[in-house]
Amino acid sequence: MKLKKKSPKNQTIPKKSRLRENIEAILFAIVLALFIRTFIIQAFKIPSGSMKETLLIGDHILVNKFIYGVKLPFLQKTIIPVKEPDRGDIVVFKFPKDPEKDFIKRVVGISGDHIVIRDKKVYVNGELEDEKHIIHMDPGILPAQYSRRDNLESLTVPPDSIFVMGDNRDNSHDGRFWGFVNLKAVKGQAFIIYWSWDKNNYGVRWGRIGDILR
Repeated sequence: MKLKKKSPKNQTIPKKSRLRENIEAILFAIVLALFIRTFIIQAFKIPSGSMKETLLIGDHILVNKFIYGVKLPFLQKTIIPVKEPDRGDIVVFKFPKDPEKDFIKRVVGISGDHIVIRDKKVYVNGELEDEKHIIHMDPGILPAQYSRRDNLESLTVPPDSIFVMGDNRDNSHDGRFWGFVNLKAVKGQAFIIYWSWDKNNYGVRWGRIGDILR
């Protein structure tokens, strides 16, 4: 009969080297960061003034990517639906004309809504929108035959889509000029400013840090 050898009582399990522990910790941190960035929260920087005064150039924001459901990377297919964008949400999305670019605008219309703009005033389903968050830098009104900026004929938001506009209405390249955003292109909802840098005055806008976006 073959006997099994007993392990010596004083035998110790070899410890991981400090280098290996550090490498494993770094890899875990990278994987966790990628997971959070892909499915939960992503940071963005505001490069233009199309959302003034809600968002200023140099604002750094966090975007909730989970709020509109969990999407498969690259395929942009929703595998765990949560909710769809609603009117008033500030959303980040892939620009329909160039998916490599990310845009941020406010949702004005959702699927089935009828949108009309008359002399800068926005009507949704026949009712005038109370848009306290918007600004107009140009007091002039452009006729419909020259521009869609201030006057827009009736349009209906198609299924699985949203209609978006910038809060700086006279200086925003938005849905008035290029159409609708498919829900698959929506990355998430902006919800807070975590940093703000005024490059013109070389200073931090301390009063904007921590502002909840509405």
